Amino acid sequence: MLGVTMGDASGVGPEIVLKAHQENELPCDCMVIGDHAILELAREMLDLHVSMRRMKDADDFQPGCLNVCDMGLLQGSDLAVGRISRDAGQAALRYVERATRLALSGSIDAMVTLPVNKEAARLTEKNFTGHTEFIASICGRTKTAMMLACDKLIVTHVSTHVSQRAAIENVKADRVHEVIRLTEEMVRKLRPRARIAVAGLNPHAGEGNAFGTEDRCEIEAAVMRARDEGLDVCGPIPADTVFYQTVHGRYDAVVCMYHDQGHIPVKLLDFDGAVNVTLGLQIVRTSVDHGTAFDIAYKGIASTRSFVNACGMAVKLARG
Repeated sequence: MLGVTMGDASGVGPEIVLKAHQENELPCDCMVIGDHAILELAREMLDLHVSMRRMKDADDFQPGCLNVCDMGLLQGSDLAVGRISRDAGQAALRYVERATRLALSGSIDAMVTLPVNKEAARLTEKNFTGHTEFIASICGRTKTAMMLACDKLIVTHVSTHVSQRAAIENVKADRVHEVIRLTEEMVRKLRPRARIAVAGLNPHAGEGNAFGTEDRCEIEAAVMRARDEGLDVCGPIPADTVFYQTVHGRYDAVVCMYHDQGHIPVKLLDFDGAVNVTLGLQIVRTSVDHGTAFDIAYKGIASTRSFVNACGMAVKLARG
């Protein structure tokens, strides 16, 4: 049983889950944590033929229809299509919180999240930086990392939703080593081998401290520590070559130093199909690798591919 959060009501989340259900694209039983009224309105606006029902509790599942754990936070009159909405942002966070607690209690086997708009979420949660950090705080975990995965490339991140200045400051040996270990553990579940490449931070991986000391003093120290522990890891490798080498089979995943260093190559290779996985949690959580897409919300053209792949990944991880 997967618990799927509806995402920000103003974006493409409701459309995606309805279309995926209509097309029988989902790999297993799913319950949607969100607002029945919004899904009902989206179904009417998009002329989708989906049978829906409200669940009484997490065990009240009925095959053959879209089961909705109705939070009752938004009504149809609250819908602000394609616009920042404080109410929608707050509701989206409550869906995530509910799904996380259902996963922690064992009521669902994994959670899959549809996109939250960070700007809308921060109207009520001013320190909100992203799903990963929000879910980790509920789970009581501090050692987590974001992974993006598609058929051609797997990347993880030392830091994600911080400024570029803060991202550089976050490149510390202990954190890099932590992400290497989390990456290796997950890649072993997804690939026959776990050969981990670690990207450099500075041009040419610092070129012998000519362009900064982080590569030699922090990243190389973390790599050597991981190798001493028996992990198959190399680095720091210049970022302008490491992704090419990985895509062509030399490595199985790349540990990246900051958000865009990892996001750009994955989105270039497979924008619609990549999946976001949170590492370091005691539950399984996957997500689409795209945002709320306000510009195309409720137009009937949003792709379900990343969502369907995220559900498939969640099933695979939940089954071990």
